[in-house]
Amino acid sequence: MIVLGIDPGSVKMGWSIIQVETRKIIPVTYGVIRMNSKTPLFERLCTIGDELERILDTHKPEAAGVEGVFQSTTKNLQSALKLSHARGAAIMTIARRGIPVHEYPPAEVKKALTGSGRADKIQVREMVRSILGIRKIPAEDAADALAVAVCHGFREQIAIIGGRR
Repeated sequence: MIVLGIDPGSVKMGWSIIQVETRKIIPVTYGVIRMNSKTPLFERLCTIGDELERILDTHKPEAAGVEGVFQSTTKNLQSALKLSHARGAAIMTIARRGIPVHEYPPAEVKKALTGSGRADKIQVREMVRSILGIRKIPAEDAADALAVAVCHGFREQIAIIGGRR
């Protein structure tokens, strides 16, 4: 199964593509959609949609994992609203293709990769590198997108091993 991972953001949105097999997860590609913070939000949302369309056309994922909003974001209402719009643009773009979207709270992603829902970003990035056999640790947003994809990949592997796929 090909899985798309998304770490939402209105200025930097991490994305990743992994291949999930019965007993291993293989990184295919990953990156960051970068936008200028001075660009109007509606234009950035269009950029998110356009770039994700290109990624979907190229890699044809069968499922997507998207990181949920974490509570500390709510301290800055404007940031939370922009993040929510970016998540919405990403989810809509993916869902319009008929691709199932699975949302994961940050603590669930951290726990899936490290065993602790309170792991710091450095631990998560190192586990992404280790699990996927990547030599160089990816940029933070791409690493977070890989972590979300791996979290979903682990769920898929459990379903495969359990005979539900």
